[in-house]
Parts: sequence; C-alpha cells; structure tokens
Amino acid sequence: MTRLAAWLGVALVVALVFWLLAPVLAPFVVAAVMAYVLHPLVLRLEGFSKGRLPRALAVVLVEALAILALLGILLLLVPILVREWPLLQQQLPVLLDRLGDAINPLLTQLGLNVSLDLRDLKTQLVAYLSANREDWWAPLMSSLKLGGSAALALMGYAVLVPVALFYLLHDWTRLVSSVTELVPPAWRATFDSFMQESDSVLGEYLRGQLGVMLALAVFYAVGLRLFGLDLALPIGVFTGLAVFVPYLGFGLGLVLALLAGLLQFASAQALVMVAVVFGLGQLIESFVLTPRLVGERIGLHPLAVILALMAFGQVLGFVGVLIALPASAVLLVALRRLRVRYLQSDLYQKSGSVDAGPGPDSA
Repeated sequence: MTRLAAWLGVALVVALVFWLLAPVLAPFVVAAVMAYVLHPLVLRLEGFSKGRLPRALAVVLVEALAILALLGILLLLVPILVREWPLLQQQLPVLLDRLGDAINPLLTQLGLNVSLDLRDLKTQLVAYLSANREDWWAPLMSSLKLGGSAALALMGYAVLVPVALFYLLHDWTRLVSSVTELVPPAWRATFDSFMQESDSVLGEYLRGQLGVMLALAVFYAVGLRLFGLDLALPIGVFTGLAVFVPYLGFGLGLVLALLAGLLQFASAQALVMVAVVFGLGQLIESFVLTPRLVGERIGLHPLAVILALMAFGQVLGFVGVLIALPASAVLLVALRRLRVRYLQSDLYQKSGSVDAGPGPDSA
C-alpha cells in the first residue's frame, strides 16, 4: 500500500505539472503525437532503402510529406476563396437589402419604432471588398500587432512543432529506450506487455479515425451536392478531412458552406441546406461513426467517448481535445489491467469470507 501511495503521488505531481504548463507544452505534445504516428513510416523508409538512406534524410522526407498533406487540405480552400470573393462583392449589397426588407416589417409588427438602415454598412463593406490588396494589408498588419499574443502563439506553433517533430522522429528509438531503462527490471515484462497493448489500441484508434474522416468527406460532399451547391466537393472534402481537429474543422466547414450557399442561392435555401447537411453530419459523427469506428475499436463506450472529449478539453483546452481519445485508450488499457489485478487480489477474494455469526434460528 505504501508503494502504491508513492506511485499515485508521483502520478498526481506529473498531472499537476502538465496542467500548469499546458500552454507551454502544447506544441511539444502535438509534435509527440505526430512523431508517434509518423515514426513507423521512417522505419519503413529506412528498411526500403536497406540502410543506404541516412536517418536524418528519412526523417526530413517523412516530415515533408506530412506537412504537404496538411497543406493539401488547406489548399482545398483556394478554389473556394477564388470563386467566392467576386460573388461576395456582387451579392453582398443584394443580401443586405433583402435583410433590411425582411427585418423592418418584423420590427413594425413587434411594435418597435426602429428602422434598420443598412446603407452605410453596405457602402463600407462594398468599399472594403473592392479595395486593392495594398489598402487592406496595412490594417491587417495593425490588427496582428493588436492581437500580438494570438499571432505570436500561432507563429510559435508553426516553428516549434516542425522543429520538435524532427528531433523526436530522429531520436525516437533512443528516447523510448531511455524511458524503458527507468522501469525496474522486475516490472519490465509487465511494462512491455502494457506498451504493446497500448500500441495496438492506438493503432486501432488511428485506423478508426481515418475511416471517420473519409466517411464524413463523402457524406458532406454528396449532401451539399444534392442541394445543388457548386462548391460541394471542395467544401465537403475539407470539412470531412478537417474533423481530426474537433470542433474547429466542423465549424470552419459550416461557415464556408453557409457563405457559399448564401452567395449562390441568395435565399433561405442556404440555411436549410446547412441545417440539414451539417446537422445530420454532426449527429452521424457523434453518435454513429466515432462511437462505432473509434470507440468500439479501442473499447470505449459511446458515452465514454463524449465524456473523454469534454473532460480533456476542460483540463487541457484545445490540445486536450486533440489527445482525448488516444489518451483515453491508453488509460483504458491501464484500467483493464488494474481490474484484473483487483479481482485476483486478497482484498476482493477474501472480502466475502467473514463469518456471519449465529443465525436467527440457532437459539
């Protein structure tokens, strides 16, 4: 019991340190997760070259492929922006006029003597959208200076994550060996078994998450296309692939679809399209795809999946949401082993063997 209390104390200290340093450790946690995913590719590339490819070059090639894949997802936004910007210049005044025509009668019916006049707003927005690049570059830079902390954090991620990822991939085997050496020899077999089981569970998680992304990419693209949206393919594929970033990918895809629908249809059809497609998509992802393809693969109940996302997000913020399911998978492996140990322990086996004493009829 003393040894168990000591280990629990160490675990609590480590958890407290991670909680206090979460903003600082966030890029390194992201890099560590990416290194875990990409390290098998480095090993395969080295095996394919039969040792002729230096380790550093193999790491650079794998990291470059990963960065290009992420950039490819972001480049799906290019045709959307190229097409929507001219339409935004043309349709925005019309949309604002329709908004005013729709709201003013409602205000009158409610007995409010207020008239919504959007002419000044329309003039300013049209002038802003029609301005040259040089005209909005200076305000953009000044706004970045005002929000310096957010811009600095974003730049920190852009620089620290690739650098940390390179060193982690290059020294991954040595880092794992150094951690393994800290495990007492008497516990080495149990530790190796635990790590192998955790690795298997995390592999199932990654395969399940990939299935969720591909299924949602097809669903959003087809759903938006059935409503007649011209940009259904890039918006749907981007939304589906971006769900690996919980909430952010879905939210950005919803905004893009709503904007594209308003500019193309200029009617309530855009609202209906977004409500139906993205509402169904969120329900399918939350209650069917993620619990079935991810939760069942790693042994998590659907309610446990939702609880894990909320709990890790509350403690670690955005990074917590990213690592919630893989961390829960490893925690589940630990809990399974603790349950087996508990069922085999004297505390469980002998808890019901206490003598009940004389019965009521023994007199």
